[in-house]
Amino acid sequence: MQTPHAVAALLTDCFDAQHKATAAWHVAEPPAHEPAPEAPDAVADAALLHRLVLAQHLMNFRLWHVEDTARRTDVGPDVIAECKRTIDGLNQRRNDYMEKVDACLVALLRPLLPAPAPGERPRHNTESLGMAVDRLSILSLKVFHMEEQAERADAAPDHRERCAAKLAVLREQRVDLAQAVLDLAAEFLDGRKQPKAYYQFKMYNDPSLNPELYKHVKG
Repeated sequence: MQTPHAVAALLTDCFDAQHKATAAWHVAEPPAHEPAPEAPDAVADAALLHRLVLAQHLMNFRLWHVEDTARRTDVGPDVIAECKRTIDGLNQRRNDYMEKVDACLVALLRPLLPAPAPGERPRHNTESLGMAVDRLSILSLKVFHMEEQAERADAAPDHRERCAAKLAVLREQRVDLAQAVLDLAAEFLDGRKQPKAYYQFKMYNDPSLNPELYKHVKG
């Protein structure tokens, strides 16, 4: 990847991969275990970014369906508790992959960035590229499931009409967000802003950081 055009093409390919995977995974179950891409700081290339984006998307795909189960009212508390633990684990891996996507993108963009002007304060974005890619992942899932509702043969016509209207909005939002990501990447390459990987340091799953875990350890 050596040109701004290649950057835009790579990002667009990742967005398309999210969309295609959403449909494919609803036909055939995705792999039981997500791929384990190597660390982005060890090697950053287009193939790695593609794998990271799909691995992160897979976490959102699984979260969507576990959260659907967690909202059932006809199952016992043991089922809901198991869903909650599964959701916590998936959220952690989703966040980890989001950060890896960010780090990989920064590594890919760095050789293409102009040198900052002396004394100029770096300008950053309120949302990183990895966070935006995560939002596009969720929008792909929303589009797929809203499309299902808009085409439900067993639903009333007014239900399908309402869902079709929402589907149009979701599709527009996805197109707008994808373009905003490309625009942000262009701003980085023009030197108007500087990319940066951000880390959220989730605490709830860490037994050394969550008081409810380290204060109630048996023994």
